[in-house]
Amino acid sequence: MSVASQAPDYIRAISPYQPGKPITELAREMAIPEASIVKLASNENPLGMSPLARDAALGALGSIERYPDGNGFALKQALSARLGVKADQLVLGNGSNDVLELVARAFLAPGHSAVFSRYAFAVYPLAVNAVGARGIEVPARRYGHDLDAMLAAIRTDTRVVFIANPNNPTGTFIGGDELEAFLTRVPADVLVVLDEAYTEYLNPAQRYDSIAWLARFPNLLVSRTFSKAYGLAGLRVGYGIAHPEVADLMNRVRQPFNVSSVALAAATAALGDEEFLAQSARINERGMAQITEALAELGLEWIPSAGNFVTFKVGDSATINAALLRQGVIVRPIGGYGMPEWLRVSIGLPEENNRFIAALRQALA
Repeated sequence: MSVASQAPDYIRAISPYQPGKPITELAREMAIPEASIVKLASNENPLGMSPLARDAALGALGSIERYPDGNGFALKQALSARLGVKADQLVLGNGSNDVLELVARAFLAPGHSAVFSRYAFAVYPLAVNAVGARGIEVPARRYGHDLDAMLAAIRTDTRVVFIANPNNPTGTFIGGDELEAFLTRVPADVLVVLDEAYTEYLNPAQRYDSIAWLARFPNLLVSRTFSKAYGLAGLRVGYGIAHPEVADLMNRVRQPFNVSSVALAAATAALGDEEFLAQSARINERGMAQITEALAELGLEWIPSAGNFVTFKVGDSATINAALLRQGVIVRPIGGYGMPEWLRVSIGLPEENNRFIAALRQALA
């Protein structure tokens, strides 16, 4: 009997998360110069990071021999001022993935269940399975969350419901009124995790105030990240906002230095760069129109998206994806989400979007 066989069955049954292909990997595989590769696979900000965040990150390198502030005081103060919440309502994470896993560690165990939608973020079942809990996958409605069905799926052993809004990888969006109505119907002892990783990309007509709901719903946790619109994906910093008792339990299982000093400094500075955030939203809006117009011209079906990506149907996605890779264009296959005929492309700079469109046209031909 091997050492590996001693791991719990629920751990050995996990299929690891598959990230988007790195530029360096494609360069090695295809002997393509890295500078000529366009990566539109991981929903990263094509503008990079805020100049203010970059300066702060570089400044933090001067004391890199010291451990970071394990409580993230400066970032929590900035978030408190920005969001109108108290510091004891905040949980910092090594990316918002970490926040989701902290939820699972604090509130789930063998014998418990968690509810999430089909086609929702792959980390939800991974986090649930990793602690030996049972995942309840609810059929999607038009590739998005069916909140009525999710409510009906809650069992007596259910402790957590995960909702992504906008959803990844489909980009679907739930209006604030519908979400608020759902919260009024969820049992008070079930934690609702509202994953808003892409909330900064919502247009003004779509926006709703989920932070204000926290005062009415102690069983709500809002998760956000600096990886997308703020352009700090490589630094790994996210946060959750919740009732102080919920945040306290999550902080008990959080690693003491889970966010680096460089990430803390960059995220704190990024919060203050409103112009960069607005520019990121503008670039995304224009790029979304650029790509969806091309998809329509090519006669392809796509799912209307409220994020910084769009998912489109090509039929034989493996063949089309391989053809794109040979041209140095990386998008995201999503067969692992149960969508083998679809690909997801992130919104890039205009020239990157043009490169993708030309490569896709050639791949389809």
